[in-house]
Amino acid sequence: MGLRDRLIAQVRESGPMSVAQYMTACLHDPADGYYATRPGLGAEGDFITAPLVSQMFGELIGLWAVETWERLGRPAPFRLVEMGPGDGTLMDDMLRAARLAPTFVAAADVWLVETSEPLRARQREALGDCVSWASSLAQVPGEAPLLLIANELLDCLPPRQFVRTNTRWAERVVGLDDTGGLAFGLSGAALGQVLPDAPPGSVLEHSPVQEALGSELGARIVTDGGAALLIDYGRDAAGFGDTLQALRRHVKESPLASPGEADLTVHADFPAVLTAAAREGAATAAILTQGEFLVRLGIGARAQALTAARPDRSEVIERQLERLVSPDQMGELFKVVCIHTPGLVPPGFET
Repeated sequence: MGLRDRLIAQVRESGPMSVAQYMTACLHDPADGYYATRPGLGAEGDFITAPLVSQMFGELIGLWAVETWERLGRPAPFRLVEMGPGDGTLMDDMLRAARLAPTFVAAADVWLVETSEPLRARQREALGDCVSWASSLAQVPGEAPLLLIANELLDCLPPRQFVRTNTRWAERVVGLDDTGGLAFGLSGAALGQVLPDAPPGSVLEHSPVQEALGSELGARIVTDGGAALLIDYGRDAAGFGDTLQALRRHVKESPLASPGEADLTVHADFPAVLTAAAREGAATAAILTQGEFLVRLGIGARAQALTAARPDRSEVIERQLERLVSPDQMGELFKVVCIHTPGLVPPGFET
């Protein structure tokens, strides 16, 4: 029985499920979940992330990590952690750039936080034995400062969705239509929380899982010191809107169309994540767009250097640069935030 049929059977037996429950099953079901069985990264897959657009992205993040380590006082050892490391490209590019600072590399205890066995295999192929793996941040040893990178991780952490009707807020759920297929509907149960007023039809997303990660990062950094750099597409202010989407072979489709066969994502709620981290006592930097952040780190100069070394690839490098920083591509939609030790001024976030 495939995932769709099992989800239909579950709804028949137990009633409708929340959007968060549905998204978690589609992504992480052990037998048929997207990341558990068939993650499709790259041009031949379902989506492309910034590290796969150009080596410039990972190289600049690597140099960001080196400079942050310098500003932290060059601790040795420290944990260099990537959460949601994809196929290993980002960490590979980071470590290559970081070799300019041999003492940084020598002090780094490198960890990848990954739950997908297929992706772990690809990471192992890319990085060899220079890294350790964990299934959660809690499994990464403490008692040393943390330098953490997470690119396109928050968008995989599911939200609950609430819809404003003419009379009340109702939770959006996944149930069955008249033909027995999966369909969105509204729960009739009373909500145990107060939501802001909004016009009928408004959709509010709330992700306790994203907030929990913010709290965990904040508490870890307060205890051990360090910084966490989070990069994703998402909102920089509270707001309304249904952002749940499914991508399959680079084309959007209904989130209910292919359970387990498409990547499901939502926009990161950066204000909620940063607020959760601040409650734990961590400091947070202002939200930047990816374009502004990469420009501040010197992506223009890096593109010029690559072009000088490979003039035959000048047009390709220019297109890659445009893809990463242009407001109408990844530059505006993607945001960058930093949770860090109080008193630290993270590179790129200087005012």
